[in-house]
Amino acid sequence: MNAEITEKKLSKYFDVTSRAIDKVKINSEQKINWKSQAEDFLDMAKRYFSDAKHFKEKGDIVTAFAALNYAHGWLDAGARLGLFDVDGDNELFTVD
Repeated sequence: MNAEITEKKLSKYFDVTSRAIDKVKINSEQKINWKSQAEDFLDMAKRYFSDAKHFKEKGDIVTAFAALNYAHGWLDAGARLGLFDVDGDNELFTVD
C-alpha cells in the first residue's frame, strides 16, 4: 500500500477534526466516576494501539500513524485530567 500522506487523506483528517471542534460544547460541572472514566480512557488507548498494529501489518502506515496518535491522545487527555498518575512525566504527557 502507498505509504504517503495524500492530500485526500489529510483533508479527511482536517475535516473530521474541524467538525469535532465545532461540535464540542463545554458541559456544566458534573460528578463523574473517576475509576470508570480512567478505565474507559485506558481501554480506548489500548484499542487504538491495537488498531495501529493491525493497520501497520496491512501496510497502511498512514492510518497506523493516525491510530497511534489517537491512542496517545487518549492517554495524554487522561493524564491531563488527572485520571492517570504519570509521575509528572512531561516528556510523554502534557501535564505541565
